[in-house]
Amino acid sequence: MSLTIPGFTHHRVETAPGVALHAAVAGSGPAVVLLHGFPQTHVMWRHVAADLAADHTVICPDLRGYGDSDKPAGADEDTYAKRTMAADVVALTAALGHDRFALAGHDRGALVAVRAGLDHPDAVTHLLVLDVLPTLDMWDVLHGADAKVAWHLYLMAQPAGVPEPMISAVADTFFASFLDGWVADPAAIPAEYRAEYLRASREAVPSIVADYRASAGVDVAHDRADRAAGRTLSMPVTVVQQDWGAALGYDAAALWRAWADDLEHRTNGAGHFMAEEAPREVVAEMRALLAR
Repeated sequence: MSLTIPGFTHHRVETAPGVALHAAVAGSGPAVVLLHGFPQTHVMWRHVAADLAADHTVICPDLRGYGDSDKPAGADEDTYAKRTMAADVVALTAALGHDRFALAGHDRGALVAVRAGLDHPDAVTHLLVLDVLPTLDMWDVLHGADAKVAWHLYLMAQPAGVPEPMISAVADTFFASFLDGWVADPAAIPAEYRAEYLRASREAVPSIVADYRASAGVDVAHDRADRAAGRTLSMPVTVVQQDWGAALGYDAAALWRAWADDLEHRTNGAGHFMAEEAPREVVAEMRALLAR
């Protein structure tokens, strides 16, 4: 049985032919959609979602390919392009009665959120990004020995059939290396949630790899096209990150400034899993963003 967010109801919504997303929903008022990261599910938002549901309709989906959402097979990069996954989110939210919504994303979910903001500016009113770089810039800066933290990006970008059996053979060890290695406070992810993330990821190796593989191909192509066209995020944007840039030699705020017209950028002392390690700070960032 999958873990859930207490007090939230669960929905299964078809967002594309043959693809349905699972989402937890609670509250009433303006919609806020929260997109999880890797290697997690929607329950990573349990603390933040409960607070925001006091005065918003909060929608927490499992992304396509993750958790209890569908995991379509296929070698076509578009299946797990961030453009496709963003369209899922817009369709899900519209089906739940909200054509406009604020959007927050962590890690992989943040990449989906950014693509939603670029492709659907009439739908996304505000955008909160937690601990990620834009796809195009990520590949530009994460290279060389100092970027060994990104080794998994290169593994999962390899041709279909290469990384999948390697990861499946040691799935729990592979996914646990991120849950344990990227968290500053291990108590922030209790044992039952850690086990849930491992279970969900173990069952989704092909789709998770396909998501990452798309980021090295079609997602880069989409970002390059946007950059060439001068397309940027038109809604208020807040980005909160760990200070990786200082170690790896790049200016994260400057990278984000090129994509967002109305940007607030901050670093955070929490670990990578901010919504679980520093939920009060994340709620405060979201509420401040919504007030802009």
